[in-house]
Amino acid sequence: MRRTAIPLTVAVASLAAALVPAVSQVGAAASQAAPAGSIQWDKCPPEISPVPIPAGMQCGTLKVPLDYRKPDGRTIDIAVSRLPSTKPDKRRGVLLTNPGGPSPGQNYPAFLVAMGLPQSVRDAYDVIGMDPRGMGRSTPVTCDLTVQQQAAGNVPPYARNAADVTKRAAEVKQIAKQCTTSKTAWMLPHTSTANTARDLDRVRAALGESKISYAGASWGTHLGAVYTTLFPERSDRIVLDSNVGPDGWDYANDRLFSRGLEDRFPDFAKYAAANHREYGLGRTPAQVTAKYFELAGRLDKKPLKTIDGSTFRLLNFVFLYGGQQFPMLAGIWRAVNANQEPPVPEDTTTQNVENLVSARYYTICNDSRWPRSVQTYQRNVAVDRIRYPLFGAAGANVQPCAYWPDPTEPPVRITDRGPANVLLVQNLRDPATPLVGAQKLLRAFGNRATMVTADQGGHGVYPGSKNQCAKHAVTSFLLTGDRPDRSYHCSAEAEPR
Repeated sequence: MRRTAIPLTVAVASLAAALVPAVSQVGAAASQAAPAGSIQWDKCPPEISPVPIPAGMQCGTLKVPLDYRKPDGRTIDIAVSRLPSTKPDKRRGVLLTNPGGPSPGQNYPAFLVAMGLPQSVRDAYDVIGMDPRGMGRSTPVTCDLTVQQQAAGNVPPYARNAADVTKRAAEVKQIAKQCTTSKTAWMLPHTSTANTARDLDRVRAALGESKISYAGASWGTHLGAVYTTLFPERSDRIVLDSNVGPDGWDYANDRLFSRGLEDRFPDFAKYAAANHREYGLGRTPAQVTAKYFELAGRLDKKPLKTIDGSTFRLLNFVFLYGGQQFPMLAGIWRAVNANQEPPVPEDTTTQNVENLVSARYYTICNDSRWPRSVQTYQRNVAVDRIRYPLFGAAGANVQPCAYWPDPTEPPVRITDRGPANVLLVQNLRDPATPLVGAQKLLRAFGNRATMVTADQGGHGVYPGSKNQCAKHAVTSFLLTGDRPDRSYHCSAEAEPR
């Protein structure tokens, strides 16, 4: 993560996923109305990825319509990548991927390999990555965010009272104004999940494929759900990992962050208690939990130079994504407990934080309408502060989407219409996309989907999970198309993760 004048907060920002006839027709008809573009493949530049780029991985650019209602009009660039199968006799097609975020995904095939994507899957598919419209090496957008505005990221700060919500509302109203008046505001009405799904279909066409398989995580599950809703006949095997609800990243999804932290936090409390001799945070999980509230309250009243109570809570949310981050998080607690500045996370990202945060606002705020009333956010913050005391007053806080222009098209409604070719995979204790959201998506898909759950914590299952039961379900589906007839559960195998 990049080091800046406020390293901890900016570091967190870079970390921290029936068919409607009008939407369906725009998606399918527009993709057929203009001839598919072409991709000129070349060697991937090393700077796109902090992990090694596999041999043979190629990068290129595809031009797509800015507005799919005007397929012959202005175009934008979409950055794509391809890790080709080296076994023609075993290759069965292409696997489009997305890492969530929304975040750049041109480098995602390299990450999948680094996380242990089975060779059998690499043999069966050309693995395709893509930077969603507006971000990364695709035609980028900006909100001209200051360093302070970047540091706020896309997860709202913890609001201690109604006055904090009012203050935040003024801040995000200014951010919304900057987004809608920036030099890239011409892209704003057209930067959405639905249009990114249409871009995926243009990639499919450019690759010369009649169908695609897909593997997306976090927000990428919403992108995949929207794609297979708009283009069910072009969807082969769809894997959705760590699932947001059927309505995507809307205000209700923001409030679920608080539920996710409540689900996941006990795993960290057990870890810290088991390592009390090293960290001194409590001998029991209950004592560790009490220490959380003590440290957060202390920082609310007397912040350190690089961390206040809001940032402390946000760090806990982000560092609960994976058990491998528990030592870093416990070290931050230990420093704060001693009234010392906490260690700064290592800078490993290649992302432009200003573009990353701006493009997320463009996308999520265009996907749905958010409450306009500050009083609504104040009321919900007060409720969720009690319901989810660890993080509720953050998840329910106000975002720039409250001051966004109305979306140019209605949201894509996920339904059970289409082939039964969707597999959901989900950890029981996911801090960012909790199980309750995955269950809602499963119900929306009806008979189209089944779900495999894993008794573990953390954000993301495939391919890096140690739970072999859940990993096998995904690999088997991708290779054979053998999807479980019914949803089932995988017991715990290696904890914490």
